[in-house]
Amino acid sequence: MARYFYTAKSLKGEEKSGVLEAKDIHQLSQKLHEQDFILIKAMPEGEQLKKKFKLSLPSFGVSLTEKMFFTKNLQVMISAGLPLVRAIGILSSQAKSKKFKRVLSNIKEEIVKGKNFSDILAGEPNVFSELFQNMVKVGEEAGTLEDVLKVLALQMERERDIKSKVRGAMIYPAIIIFAMLGIGILMLVTVVPQLAETFKELEIELPLTTRIIIGFANFLTEKWYLVIIILFVSVFLFWQLLKTKSGKKLFDFSTLKFPIISSIIKNTNSAYTVRTLGSLISAGIPLPRALEITSRTLGNVFYKTALSEAAEKVRKGEKMSETLKFYENIYPSTVIQMISVGEETGETSSILSKLADFYEEEVSNATKNLASVIEPVLMLIIGAVVGFFAVSMVQPMYSMLGAIK
Repeated sequence: MARYFYTAKSLKGEEKSGVLEAKDIHQLSQKLHEQDFILIKAMPEGEQLKKKFKLSLPSFGVSLTEKMFFTKNLQVMISAGLPLVRAIGILSSQAKSKKFKRVLSNIKEEIVKGKNFSDILAGEPNVFSELFQNMVKVGEEAGTLEDVLKVLALQMERERDIKSKVRGAMIYPAIIIFAMLGIGILMLVTVVPQLAETFKELEIELPLTTRIIIGFANFLTEKWYLVIIILFVSVFLFWQLLKTKSGKKLFDFSTLKFPIISSIIKNTNSAYTVRTLGSLISAGIPLPRALEITSRTLGNVFYKTALSEAAEKVRKGEKMSETLKFYENIYPSTVIQMISVGEETGETSSILSKLADFYEEEVSNATKNLASVIEPVLMLIIGAVVGFFAVSMVQPMYSMLGAIK
């Protein structure tokens, strides 16, 4: 029996945390369920103490692509009649990531000892998501593991496609911004000091904007090491801020309100929501539980909260479409209306799948057009910066020529 530090929430919204003994995460969840509480998060007591006194740094796990190929290959091997333990052993030897190789080897050993595949996956939450664990559990119980793995592989493939498209759309503006910063730093380090020296020799009275640029250039030239330290500290503090509830909430709110990317954020989260929900419902997972699991797969705080609250209301007997009407500011009305149709016809799973295809296509179209939308905005920003620099450095020269006349 292990001791787990947990955080749980009741149906009334009451939250509590503490330490409980349990064989595994599933048993811990059952114990809390008997007390009318839903498990939100849990970790072994030792890990909780380590985390408390450890700075939160970026961690790198197994890539989505590698997990997707593992799921696809596992499905093919099982459909070919290969025993699960042998299939995982083969895939373990083929894994490129050392961490994933170790995890798969451990899973193989645990299966040999007689443990269920889904129970073993629950012990690797950093590699296999709650969605993956629950889908596999349903597949084991219903004898449809092959079909479940096929659905999971498709889910991962679509998720990878969306992420790659969003990243691809951000590459162009990122390159322009970095190029602009590079040229700006080069001008400040090489050109401005020479002009500043000329102005000093001519004893010209400099405007405020010119003095600001010269002062910044001197700081950058003489104390460049401080600039690097400030940059790294700023990035680190920003990362730590995103780890706090208030910081993450502020960041997510900003992305939802930012004019250029807000539509992409909303369509992406809508696509993730309906795709995941559709997969879980088709696997036979009850709707309240499916909503809970889906909420934990989403990155945006507001979408997490919306689905968590919807799960509680659905558990009390309300329709999902009715609960989501309170979140029309983040979920398009099309999603809510189509879910309502699915509830009336009993075809919620298939309708969610079609909705996912639609919103994934919307994300694809939006990312294709993003460059053409961002380009004029970037040109305006670059023009404003170049204009400010040019006017600030040329103005003293005109003043000097005026004085000569």
